Amino acid sequence: MRYLMVLLLSTLILTANSTKDDVTKQAIVKIYTTSKIPNYQVPWSSAMQRSTGSGSIIEGGFILTNAHVVADQAFIEVQRYGQRKRYVAEVYAVSHQADLALLRVKEKSFFTGVTPLTFGTLPEVEQKIVVYGYPMGGSTLSATIGVVSRIEHHVYAHSGESFLAIQVDAAVNPGNSGGPALSNGKIVGVVMQVITKSQNIGYLVPVSMVQHFIDDMKDGKYDGFADLGLGTQKLENPTLRRYYGLEDNVTGKLIDKVVYNSSLRGILKEGDILTAVDGHKVEDDGTSAFREHEYTNFYYYVDKHQMGDKVILDVIRDKKKMKVDALLQYEADDMYLVKTTRYDRMPTYFIYGGYVFSPLTRNLILSSNRNRLTLSYLASQWQEKKKKEIVVLLKVLASDLTRGNNDFAMWPIEKINGETFVDFKDFYKKMQETKEKYIVLEDKDGVKVIIDKAEARAKQSEILKKYNIEFDKSSDLRGNKAVCPK
Repeated sequence: MRYLMVLLLSTLILTANSTKDDVTKQAIVKIYTTSKIPNYQVPWSSAMQRSTGSGSIIEGGFILTNAHVVADQAFIEVQRYGQRKRYVAEVYAVSHQADLALLRVKEKSFFTGVTPLTFGTLPEVEQKIVVYGYPMGGSTLSATIGVVSRIEHHVYAHSGESFLAIQVDAAVNPGNSGGPALSNGKIVGVVMQVITKSQNIGYLVPVSMVQHFIDDMKDGKYDGFADLGLGTQKLENPTLRRYYGLEDNVTGKLIDKVVYNSSLRGILKEGDILTAVDGHKVEDDGTSAFREHEYTNFYYYVDKHQMGDKVILDVIRDKKKMKVDALLQYEADDMYLVKTTRYDRMPTYFIYGGYVFSPLTRNLILSSNRNRLTLSYLASQWQEKKKKEIVVLLKVLASDLTRGNNDFAMWPIEKINGETFVDFKDFYKKMQETKEKYIVLEDKDGVKVIIDKAEARAKQSEILKKYNIEFDKSSDLRGNKAVCPK
């Protein structure tokens, strides 16, 4: 009898777990995306690409997934676990910064019988997780089990920005992207990326980032994650610490740059020491404790806030302590000379007599190895009041007008007719409005490309036709006619 009761109890437990797992699986979604992928080397061109990813149904009638699963999308379909019908979906909100997106399905029948997944809390190291999704190797739902290996800031491959990430040892493969990682039946992260040629090193967008994104979108507008606009330096060197007169019990980071459009400009100075964020101590290596014995980048406490909030900074200036309220109102794109990776838009360009010009973006840098060292250095630089964007001569279309200059490509331009320019818009305006016979383009070393305005205008249509180019400029620049700027 005792044996029968134990067996019966085991059966009931297995049945309960099976029912719970089935409810969870009902909320897992396969995503089919057709994307229009821009060609940054040939900015008037694009290619269609099909891919699949994963997602999960959450409260509010949304599907949670990665931004990179639906980036540059032209058409999206979704399919629920255990069903063959596909439903048309649309992007409701996207954060390319945090690699997150929310999808909507108009047909209400899609959600029939589904219990939405709910959110847990940031997991502990060694905590067990289950990753659901539709990875390569099959077409049905996959579940892999693992543990949390570590939690710290990591570069998000999709945006190139650094945020908190969860490293797991569960098997993660292409197609898993956007799928949920569950612990105790609740979402603790979203599958994001994997280190290739490694043994089960995958990364999740943590639940704290997901909830920040969802809270941000409650007003229908995405504001993003803020950047303080500060350049900082570690204070681990003992000589550097003595130079600034720091006592042994004082730690922090040296502020070596305050960007011109930072909300802290005029409040903080170069040479100030940042010692705490919202009362949380900043270590000499730039980390702060987010749990006992666990450290990550001090920006963890900035990222907990929404845009428009204020963060309290503890600072030492000339050996005196002070507190500063930092208003969060700018993203990294507002601070750096080269914009972070762009999605959901075609590249900006214009053609002048066979010379193709474009703003320098990270997409463009990643699209070619040409001049990579110089351009990567520019991507690490801050904006200045008189310089907010880099313009490059992207390529030269071969013709009798441009012969001899065909080797110019990915060439940063410093001046036009002896004048500097603020950004691509200013450069484009100067190209249009110049009254000179010749347009003289110059780099920082004084190397020149010279264009005869009259010849460029006369040859423009012929060159465009030869290279089968419909428009001489991108849609964000052109009016009703494709003509060479005067």
